Amino acid sequence: MSPSLTVARITADQGDVFRELRTASLREAPYAFGATLEEALSADAATFDAKAALNAASITTTTFILYTEGHPAGVIDACFDDTPARRAFVSELWVAPAVRHLRGGELLVNTASEWLARGGAAEVYAWIADSNRNAMRFYERLGFGPTGDHRPTARAQDQWESQLVRHVTPLPVPPAG
Repeated sequence: MSPSLTVARITADQGDVFRELRTASLREAPYAFGATLEEALSADAATFDAKAALNAASITTTTFILYTEGHPAGVIDACFDDTPARRAFVSELWVAPAVRHLRGGELLVNTASEWLARGGAAEVYAWIADSNRNAMRFYERLGFGPTGDHRPTARAQDQWESQLVRHVTPLPVPPAG
């Protein structure tokens, strides 16, 4: 990993940064996400402000931002679902093409997985479009494997996605303060 890369949890005042990263991801890889660029562009700033504020404070869902030399260059969401099993997921991963060679995606997935492990997760799941072979290989390199679960994608019912899982060691919550 490049020493110029850092990852931080989103802060409540970063709605504009979140919007910038989400629209950039949808411009560059519209096939990889559940939302469309048009939806993101038509959403008002308050929508992104609210998501940033929620994800900055929540104990069940968050967003991490990748920075290169202080500039936002990537994003990932991490959450626990609201089922009794309380499964942990990473989603919406995107890294700017100009810095992908620096392994920022790996840093984002590992940071999000550690946050989930601190919340008690023993497994981290991801849904990946079957047609997105680059993403599939990326997750496999990070130790994710197939669960055998498949479903139609949210945007195109004739396209499918597969669920992957990686085992993690639950970590103790760091002391407050």
